[in-house]
Amino acid sequence: MNSEPDLRHAISMRPNPFHPHPYRSESPRPESVHHPTSSDPVRKKGATSTAIEPTTPPTEDRDPISRHVAHRESDVEGQTLPRYTEDNDPYQLASRIKSPTEIDLIRANTSRKRDGCGPLTINKNAYKARKLQGFYEAQNENIERLLKPVDDHRRQAKEEQGASHLKYQIAVQGSFIANVLLAGLQLYGAASSGSLSLFTTMADALFDPLSNVTLILCNRAVKRVDARKFPSGKARIETAGNIFFCFLMCAVSAIIIVESIRELAMGSSEKTKKFHLPSVIAVAVAFCTKLGLFLYCWALRNMYSQIRILWEDHRNDLLINGFGVLTSVGGSRLRWWIDPMGAIILSFLIIFLWLRTAYSEFQLLIGVTADTHMLQLITYISMTHSPFVRQIDTVRAYHSGPRLIVEVDIVMDPEESLRATHDVAEELQTKLESLPNVERAYVHVDYETSHAPEHFLKKEL
Repeated sequence: MNSEPDLRHAISMRPNPFHPHPYRSESPRPESVHHPTSSDPVRKKGATSTAIEPTTPPTEDRDPISRHVAHRESDVEGQTLPRYTEDNDPYQLASRIKSPTEIDLIRANTSRKRDGCGPLTINKNAYKARKLQGFYEAQNENIERLLKPVDDHRRQAKEEQGASHLKYQIAVQGSFIANVLLAGLQLYGAASSGSLSLFTTMADALFDPLSNVTLILCNRAVKRVDARKFPSGKARIETAGNIFFCFLMCAVSAIIIVESIRELAMGSSEKTKKFHLPSVIAVAVAFCTKLGLFLYCWALRNMYSQIRILWEDHRNDLLINGFGVLTSVGGSRLRWWIDPMGAIILSFLIIFLWLRTAYSEFQLLIGVTADTHMLQLITYISMTHSPFVRQIDTVRAYHSGPRLIVEVDIVMDPEESLRATHDVAEELQTKLESLPNVERAYVHVDYETSHAPEHFLKKEL
């Protein structure tokens, strides 16, 4: 079985202080909405979940109902904890949630076991207990994610983009402002000292503010799209721009490697290089600033997935800046060749990091599959969308740039009217496209599952 794609290093997944992809909060067409009652056929046949209630499929003699359901925004913080019933939890997933007390008892019960093998057995039992605790904690999170209404998923995504969380804003905006200032500081340090190691750290430091400029330009290009020329939009231009930037950084690092090799080949008549204190202080200030950002993001890395990406970025910058300062000082205090040798090592490290980033961006551009949690959420939303949905035949979700394309094949009664079938499928499409990271959703309706897949991989023409 193939492992899940690792997209943590993709630039497209990093938080952007300019919000290039605002989430849709408005409904497509806020028309009249039909709310099923206890006497409706939908309520009699089963239950629905995931917040946006599908409209009741009409009979042939009923007036047409609205095809799009309005998304009502409400204050989540003012609400009490949800109470799961047969209506909003038809598969009774909430009954499988373990309470914190039950999870704590797992370690307590396991650690009391003794089999006469001494402390080694106790440690082994404790390790098994921690793994079991982690399993149930992950299961609780997965169940809560499945039972969370679609509106709440969209609202949470808005908040994670900085709508209401001050800590998130400090991490994202503070990192951006610090990167702009530190890029200028390291540019001064490299130019004033002439150290190849500091030139390497400067080249890496210039990326962060320039990448945001690239995102702004790409976002403007996306907004000025001609629908007749680009029917699916130009959202992937951001990913293509990031790939170009990755190879640009690799080219700069390659130039520094060539210059360092040339300097090593020419040699030096002096034992050490000239020591330039202001440049060392400038890079040391950048190192300390990155250390503060690293510690701040480390405290929030488990609260926001995008903050974890920032934390990893600051961690890499700490390694590069710290090693660059050491080799630059070593070249001026110990031996002259330490500076160009350090520049070569740092340049190869930067090339490795950027090629890894480019690989992740290529996966997004090609269309790598979504992660398992997202596929589970899409499947559950489709299963509980309407009692008229009998089975789920196929669920696909794959990247088209930073967002996802979703394809769902549902099975309905072959005797159902065309109007009812259409409305159920279209409401499911609207619901899936309401998820914050879904760009497009396609819903196909069938009446059985014994046939071969409608689409196949065209490996040969």
